[in-house]
Amino acid sequence: MAHSAGNESASSRLRAMLPPVNFISIHYAYFIVVCMFASLIFWASSNPAHSISYPDSLFLVVSAATETGLNTVNLSEMTTWQQILLFLLIIFGSAIWVSIWTVLARKHVFETRFKDVVRADRLRRANRPSLGSLSRLRFMPSQGRRSLNVIPSPAINDTPDVVGKSTSSPVNLDDPILNVHEHHTQCTGTTGFSDKNESQCSPTLAHIAFAESPHSSPEKHPPTGISTAAQYGYLGSLNNATRRIGSHRHEPMEPERNEKGEFSVRSLFARAAGRNAQFHDLSREERRVLGGCEYRALRVLAVVIPLYFFLWQLIGCIALGAWINHHRPEPPLRNGINPWWLGIFNGASAFNNSGMSLLDLNMIPFQDSYYVLVTMGLLILAGNTAFPIFLRLILWGLLQVLAVATGETEFHELKETLQFILDYPRRVYTNLFPQRQTWWLVFMLILLNSVDWVAFELLNIGNPAVESLSKGSRVIDGLFQAVAVRSGGFYVIAIPSLYIGVQVLYTIMMYISCFPVVITLRHTNVYEERSLGIYSGDPVPSDIESGSHGPSGVTGLARQLSHSGTSAIGRVFHHTFTWHGVGVRTPSTNPAANSRISFIGQQIQGQLAHDMWWLGVAVLVIVTIETSNFLADPVTFSVFNVIFEVVSAYGCVGISVGLPNANYSFSGGWHTASKVVLCAVMLRGRHRNLPVALDRAVRLPGDEMHDEEEEDHRLRRSVTIRGVGFNEG
Repeated sequence: MAHSAGNESASSRLRAMLPPVNFISIHYAYFIVVCMFASLIFWASSNPAHSISYPDSLFLVVSAATETGLNTVNLSEMTTWQQILLFLLIIFGSAIWVSIWTVLARKHVFETRFKDVVRADRLRRANRPSLGSLSRLRFMPSQGRRSLNVIPSPAINDTPDVVGKSTSSPVNLDDPILNVHEHHTQCTGTTGFSDKNESQCSPTLAHIAFAESPHSSPEKHPPTGISTAAQYGYLGSLNNATRRIGSHRHEPMEPERNEKGEFSVRSLFARAAGRNAQFHDLSREERRVLGGCEYRALRVLAVVIPLYFFLWQLIGCIALGAWINHHRPEPPLRNGINPWWLGIFNGASAFNNSGMSLLDLNMIPFQDSYYVLVTMGLLILAGNTAFPIFLRLILWGLLQVLAVATGETEFHELKETLQFILDYPRRVYTNLFPQRQTWWLVFMLILLNSVDWVAFELLNIGNPAVESLSKGSRVIDGLFQAVAVRSGGFYVIAIPSLYIGVQVLYTIMMYISCFPVVITLRHTNVYEERSLGIYSGDPVPSDIESGSHGPSGVTGLARQLSHSGTSAIGRVFHHTFTWHGVGVRTPSTNPAANSRISFIGQQIQGQLAHDMWWLGVAVLVIVTIETSNFLADPVTFSVFNVIFEVVSAYGCVGISVGLPNANYSFSGGWHTASKVVLCAVMLRGRHRNLPVALDRAVRLPGDEMHDEEEEDHRLRRSVTIRGVGFNEG
């Protein structure tokens, strides 16, 4: 027994040292595993063999996968296969690429929830062929548990009285989210929804859909025995307008409950919508309706986002490759690069904000090529800082086109789904925000890029490297550099040739490059209170509550850690990697301290705490390692240049001050240990702009999400009440 207890204790300590399985930890695992595996392939692909050392191979692979773009070896010296490998890593490391798989995973979970239901119903129909050609399935309470009542429905022309006399047979189902109905059609038998009119389908095959989007009957009021939610489907919008989702009629529903107390779905969006698209006080049936809305939104996004991702790159790469091949083939040919391949590589690198270029001089040979710079600038914006803006614009434009070009009853479900996405974007996707926050992003995008642009033009007055350009080139180059410095990583003028004021400004801009989107992302989180560590149900240790050990509660914290059985290494491991996301803090033990909390202030504070010590430690370690280089050349290996390189790596930007006698990045002249440290900095920086693990848009659907949403609503309300009471007092 003692030996068994010891094994269990050791197992508990080991589990405490491991990170939780959530979006953040899976994201880390994906990048670490891919980089380690790809680095071996890259290293083995060198020609001559191992001509690129393994540390350099690892550095280049990590730089490509994290979209950093720093290079310790000229890309033109690599084999074509190595260049292709970096090209693929740039695509597979993209934030949009990762978000696509998140959407597909959540959509898949929704679908697998009712596959068993469909299978069970088909088996039932095979054993009971007398049920008729039309059946309706809906959830009903049965002896304290959920069951699925199968209510045989009449044919299209049958009267409602027949339905009221039908018998039902319960089929147990343990699914809190989905409510499905089934009807026989000759339409395709896939899981999902059909835009075809019911009258166009004859009764042969099965088609499965959510009950909140049924093919409703012409009667305004549902027959006795069938719930309102099962008979009709509705989606609401911010203007509280409600429209029926069906293929026959689209009429508004009465907002009151009927005589049976069944809910009006209009109230789902009219009364229950709170801050950050948070819904509260919903019944189980209303939650199922909301789940149907979210599933349809995921189905639309699962098509729109991949098309956005691939079409932007396809068109951009072809446009660049064709122009360079026809108008400016000399720079790539001098580097032994095919002009088409340069355009394709640089197009993907620009869209994914990598900054890697097959040319040794990056974009300097194209200083006066306006078409190339404008095209790449648009790709840089579309793939990163302006992605939420462009995506919302596309969805809004699609909705407007459908409203103008189609009738009221055509594509009605798609229109309602698009409206739901625009009204409640953060319930379904990470980088899509409400209207007000999107306009704020537009303002910040214009402001920050304008500051960089104006600074480039003014702070370089008298600089020979800039004054030698024509006025047109100087304007376009300054604009391109302003767009690229925040995330793109390309440069059209060598960074060391810029005046020091511009270099300092670029250092600041590289660090804050992700702030507008990330702060907006976390501030619009449905579970904002929970993500900030404000839990209403957390127990308060008695020693802290009584104040016997001082306001800091150090003894209580030590006792908590002791009871948890987590080792010191495990605690350091957890706090170092912040497995729940940037800005997530330890749950508060004093609820009164949250009465005047500033959410945005908390997020900025968490971001700074997350960043600064990593940057400080990295700079200190690298400067110490590079002491010999500093003593030999204190100007090139100055502390500022090291800071510039580390911030560029942490911000996943990739511009570099370079080396006097080489075309690759400044880090290419460092010792191996310094390169490995910078690899860790790049990996850490790639994860600083992620949504927290508690973000609804990256979590799989389940009962606990509804409970947490209700709890967050109570937290928000209690914090507001305490704040009002504090101010009045």
